[in-house]
Amino acid sequence: MTNLSTTSGSDVRGPAGSVPRDDHYGGSPPRRETVTEVLAAAIAALQDAEVPHVVVGGLVTAAFSRPRTTDDIDIFVQPEHAGAALDALDRAGFETERTDPMWLYKAWSEGVLVDVIFRSSGDIYLDEEMLARATWQDCRGTSTRMISAEDLLVIKAVTTTERGSHHWYDALGVIGRTPLDWEYVIRRARQAGPRRVLSLLLYAESNDLAVPSDVVEELFAMVHPPTPAPS
Repeated sequence: MTNLSTTSGSDVRGPAGSVPRDDHYGGSPPRRETVTEVLAAAIAALQDAEVPHVVVGGLVTAAFSRPRTTDDIDIFVQPEHAGAALDALDRAGFETERTDPMWLYKAWSEGVLVDVIFRSSGDIYLDEEMLARATWQDCRGTSTRMISAEDLLVIKAVTTTERGSHHWYDALGVIGRTPLDWEYVIRRARQAGPRRVLSLLLYAESNDLAVPSDVVEELFAMVHPPTPAPS
């Protein structure tokens, strides 16, 4: 299929999470059944090519957080495998584009956009621990390797912007609906954005969501280390 050259412009989303340019085909959003078929094709292509990956975005949010419609597919890969992922989709019949060499490639099939992401907000990269904690789950009839609820929470907290405020509420849904490994959340928050995660957890508490007090205290101490008493 056609492999488009790298594009640039204000309509392309950056890692901070503004709105992506997804108007490649124009017209009405794709039907749910079409998204389901394209998901199966994309996952099969990546598995056949043995590209390590996890599914993120709206499909995983619906599994861990709250029901949410989505008309695109987000795949998170390691930077060194981004090219292989795009090539695999190209061989599977997708139209592909090396959109931004810093963080994002795109592919389309049947009007459905597949984002191949290899760097998220907060300089979050897919690493071996994140891969190990991902779980295989059924998603619309396809066995998919979904990012863990903890990693999803941290990414959502860090990615939130004024235009992407839904990420904040997706993260609250994760806290409210999914048991979490809080020690791992703290470790990931330390790397990606402790202030963002702390503010999310404080807001969650204000909405009567159960957040362990020691987690809040540890993150607060991370952001504002106690000042030693004068001798």
